[in-house]
Amino acid sequence: MTEPGSLVAATAGVDAVFHAAGIIHTGMFGIGELRRINTQGTENLLDASVRSGVRRFVYVSSNSAVGCNRRRDVLMNEYTPPRPYMRYGASKSLAERAVNEAWVRGRIETTILRPCWYYGPGQPERQTRLMKMIMLGKAPLFGDGANLRSMTYVDSLCSAMLSAAEAPIARGETYWIADERPYSTLEIYRTLAAALGVELETSSYPAFASAGAALVDGALQGVGLYQMEIHVAGEMYKDIACSVAKAEKDLGWVPPGSLEDGMRASVAWAREAGLL
Repeated sequence: MTEPGSLVAATAGVDAVFHAAGIIHTGMFGIGELRRINTQGTENLLDASVRSGVRRFVYVSSNSAVGCNRRRDVLMNEYTPPRPYMRYGASKSLAERAVNEAWVRGRIETTILRPCWYYGPGQPERQTRLMKMIMLGKAPLFGDGANLRSMTYVDSLCSAMLSAAEAPIARGETYWIADERPYSTLEIYRTLAAALGVELETSSYPAFASAGAALVDGALQGVGLYQMEIHVAGEMYKDIACSVAKAEKDLGWVPPGSLEDGMRASVAWAREAGLL
């Protein structure tokens, strides 16, 4: 992504590019990598795709490009004004801007997808870490756990990506991709504990502890520093919940069946991979 010369060969003869590469968490002193990889890397791949004559560029963005819900009872949608969350969100928001500009200028067909908290086979390390904490009875719960989070099952994201690459109506559009409805953090924990076959026990903290972590995270990032645990704690009592109605309508895309089925598949994959 950071070597433009390598991307032209990679996109040669390609009909559609699915751009899901990026970085979420960096080292303490590596926060500049977010802009270099997520934003500039996207610009590099766009340029290469245009040069190679790629038809459609599907960009996998993030909920962080828009931020958090203003109100718990109002889901975010494609018309929600963006308030990018921290440096990562800013890097993804700027990448979205580059993708949209490429479409507006007639350089290439584009579609942007915004997934949320991933789960399912092949899940990120952060989700496996949560499984281990639940197995140990140490899952961190801030406040009453009633805050809402949209979840994105990996297979359903792949299905949406394929639909986005083909649907004429998706040209120049943006779509949230997640399960049919958001879940409370407590519901997510309980469902995952059931899939793991354990009773849910949590390490409880007041809601203001998460808010405090977010303040510290913002201060650190403001001076170019990053600490993953503080960052994650800072967003754990926020509402990050979206509507997927537009994707269902335009793409004919169908969200996954249930959180329970998805979590069972997640656990089965993690165990088979020797991660639990």
